[in-house]
Amino acid sequence: MRASFCIVLLALLFLPLPLYTWDNGLLLDLSAEYNDFGMNSDKLDNLQFTGAAIPWFSTPLGAGKDIYISVGITAEYQYQDWTFIPELLRTELRFLFDNDSILTAGRTQYTDPLGFVANGLFDGVQYSMDAGDGFFNAGLFYTGLLYKKNASITMTEHDLISYRTELDYSDFSNTYFAPRRLVAAVNWENPGLAEYIMFNAALIGQFDLGDDSNFHSYYLMAKAAVPVKNFVFELGACAELIDNNSNYQYSFAVEGGIIWYLPTALHDRLMFRGTFSPGVLNDTLVAFVPITTVSQGYILRAKLSGLSILSLDYTARLRQDLTLSVSNSYFILNDMGTYQGVPLGRDGYFLGNELFAQATWSPVSDIRLKLGSGVFIPFLGNADPQGDILWRIELNVIFAVL
Repeated sequence: MRASFCIVLLALLFLPLPLYTWDNGLLLDLSAEYNDFGMNSDKLDNLQFTGAAIPWFSTPLGAGKDIYISVGITAEYQYQDWTFIPELLRTELRFLFDNDSILTAGRTQYTDPLGFVANGLFDGVQYSMDAGDGFFNAGLFYTGLLYKKNASITMTEHDLISYRTELDYSDFSNTYFAPRRLVAAVNWENPGLAEYIMFNAALIGQFDLGDDSNFHSYYLMAKAAVPVKNFVFELGACAELIDNNSNYQYSFAVEGGIIWYLPTALHDRLMFRGTFSPGVLNDTLVAFVPITTVSQGYILRAKLSGLSILSLDYTARLRQDLTLSVSNSYFILNDMGTYQGVPLGRDGYFLGNELFAQATWSPVSDIRLKLGSGVFIPFLGNADPQGDILWRIELNVIFAVL
């Protein structure tokens, strides 16, 4: 089914189109990273390189229609081996109607109000409209044709094993694609509720279409933001119902934050944020399971399930073309079994502290360079106080060739 769908999709992309004014370009995205997590004896295993060529094309099709197509060819060097990955990126056909509503079909971006339940590219359709007292959005998506490492769906143990299995072109169908899920989402956003509250709510259902599991989940979430002078106060929550082979379980996640726009000439801000998702408490109240794994932290890149994170971030625009950001985060386990990352020790609940700094330089609109480095310090916690300090340094360059 997947192979035949890909053939049909490629055929549609190459059908002759009635071109009006059209635009195209080529982006190069190059990244190099060196890390030391104290787990590899060969230091060359700590070196990673990724280079992606991303050609794109867009054109109006007349009568309120337009199309955008982008693909990526990525070369990855990791563990002293090269992997080449073809991928269809954002590719969508849009229909604009007279009532200011938009219908989008194809491979399109979707992000839930909290940003950690479903976030990324999905195949499907979205309908958006101005409802007068807010903005309404509804979407129906399928995940089984996405590249698994970018889709980052690790809801079950089977999903995690599939995610970690290296891409094998001799078994392409079983090692390239993400788990098969159907995702339905309805969003409502009001940027001026009660005149000054920015409110966003969503109802999302995830339905497992795989042959090896029957793991469905449903999410009801809301987020509110209230600006007060130089401050913005944010609060969000998500309730989750899990249907695991007709065994019903519950979970939740909450986050809150304060953003302070400092009264300085640097256009800087200070942001405190706290995020909590429970661990396994009993057979009914279990760890929170998002649809897509949104990494928590720059060094740990942990899954949110079973974690609490307290973070303090500072961002400043030093010049028009230069931005500096510093993030300080502390990680806490909420049970002893859910979290499966590093450090590996489990003597206590406090994992440790992460500090990461990044500079972004964009001398012209076609070039962006990021240099970042950080450390994770386990001896500031009691989960693995004798563990090695983890560190990473990374460089990313994006520039438009055409």
